[in-house]
Amino acid sequence: MATERLFLRVSSKPGPLRLSEIPEGGFCLSAFLVISNSRNPKEVLLGHLNPDAPWDHIGALDPPRVEMNKNGWLLPACHLIVGESPQEAAKRILKEQLELKEQKLEEPMIFSEVYGEHSHWDLEFVFLGKRESVKKTPAWRELRFVDTSKLRKEDFARLHEDILTSAGKWKPT
Repeated sequence: MATERLFLRVSSKPGPLRLSEIPEGGFCLSAFLVISNSRNPKEVLLGHLNPDAPWDHIGALDPPRVEMNKNGWLLPACHLIVGESPQEAAKRILKEQLELKEQKLEEPMIFSEVYGEHSHWDLEFVFLGKRESVKKTPAWRELRFVDTSKLRKEDFARLHEDILTSAGKWKPT
């Protein structure tokens, strides 16, 4: 018996999925790096965007989004590039946003979120790591380890507090 269902399967091969059948708000595949301070696990690497950096290239953020989010704390993160694996995206974030050649990362935890009245779906690949120190890079106005227990929801941008909550690194107060 043939089914009437249209299963959500994104493939390079022809199939039943058509763009008109994705959620009205769209969906994103993203990689996030949650790097804890190896000396103080309460501290996580967060930054404030440098609006002069090429965020449209290294972070999939157009200039209006950069401007809107430049004052909130953000994790190093980006949407996946078409054809890129989550692991490749994590390595690209390390290189382009943090200028790191080496960083041990655990296999990703995978979370999903639905946002907004038009049901925008996010599928999030969250990579955990530990590091003793980090240097500020041109992508960030400020980049440092922050004790997340001292942050409020309003201190974050782009709902990155949701990622930290899912990863067990932040609790709303």
